[in-house]
Amino acid sequence: MSLKKSILLIVIILLIDQISKIYIKTHFKLQDNIEVFSWFQIYFIENDGMAWGTKISDFVSFISDRTAKVILTLFRVVAIFGIGYWLYDTTKKQASKVLIVAIAFIFAGALGNIVDSVFYGILFEDSFNQVARFLPEAGGYDTFLHGRVVDMLYFPLFGIDLPTWVPFYGGKRFNFFEPVFNVADMAISTGFLMLIVFNKKAFSNK
Repeated sequence: MSLKKSILLIVIILLIDQISKIYIKTHFKLQDNIEVFSWFQIYFIENDGMAWGTKISDFVSFISDRTAKVILTLFRVVAIFGIGYWLYDTTKKQASKVLIVAIAFIFAGALGNIVDSVFYGILFEDSFNQVARFLPEAGGYDTFLHGRVVDMLYFPLFGIDLPTWVPFYGGKRFNFFEPVFNVADMAISTGFLMLIVFNKKAFSNK
């Protein structure tokens, strides 16, 4: 698979991701939701940290949330350059198509969420109790590198009430699948899943 084809795949994924996020951001208030099916909802939330809203400051107490946000965003930017070089190197060496497609998915997903983190704070209004406008005259809801990632895909496939004898979670409601995510997250997960499931095809013995 050539570098040009992998770049085309990245562009397509990135466009789908950003179009869906911009639509949600400019048509939904924060925590608005639409039930498409009983097991699938469009549910607008914003993620200020890593997976499931985890923040660096949750682990390193002496770092403020804003500093942690900048560190996380810069780490993502550095990582995307590393993934980009990995993609370039694998296409140059004519590695397996599975490996190239997987890296392209991971790159596209990572870049999609980086766009949110870097630019959305200065491009959009806040979504609390209002539908945000794009490029508002008064400025965005935050500064450069402090944007929040837009998530909207929610799949509550089923839920059960856990019995009281279950440690830690007894008596609580358990929903599967709980996380809310976006197209970029799906791309990253797909790429990693391909590397795990098709490991032998992706990586030669050599």
